[in-house]
Amino acid sequence: MARKKQYDEEAVIEKAMYLFWRHGYESTSMQLLEKEMGINKFSIYSSFGSKQGLFSACLDAYQSKTRTVFEKFQKATTGIESIRAFFIDTVDLCFEEGNEKGCLLTNTYYEFADKKDTAVQQDLLCFMQNLKEMFVEKLRISSEKDEETILKQANYLLLAKHGLAAATRVNSREEIEDYIEITFQNLLNK
Repeated sequence: MARKKQYDEEAVIEKAMYLFWRHGYESTSMQLLEKEMGINKFSIYSSFGSKQGLFSACLDAYQSKTRTVFEKFQKATTGIESIRAFFIDTVDLCFEEGNEKGCLLTNTYYEFADKKDTAVQQDLLCFMQNLKEMFVEKLRISSEKDEETILKQANYLLLAKHGLAAATRVNSREEIEDYIEITFQNLLNK
């Protein structure tokens, strides 16, 4: 007969998520996880299979945490203005009380860029492709530009979003707002 868990799985995943968000995957040791989560390695392995399994659960929890911003963006119908609003909304998340700065997904994307971990890389590439497709869709709404220009602008926005996520780790809100303003001035002038 399986033992009943003596902890709230959602709560321990959230604690681990913040730890990974703060330190990254590689720098987060099992000892740190045990201490932060308040459970032992056996329980971690029993529930999640491995550190990587726990990390995947944390990425899922992060995506749930940010889901409302993405759903709002997906439903938006104002083209470039909806992309600008999405940028601002994601910055607001980064500056919310209790959140770590930066974006866990972008931080992980950078950390895993040269690693052989295909499961995490595949999840991240899928996320980035979906985001790019949303940019393309919104650009088509308010653009009379050709498809090649729209695809280039979507690439530009994807890179700008990466830069924005990294910048929220160290830059002030005013600097971030200036970055967004210039990004969209450049987009409108292209």
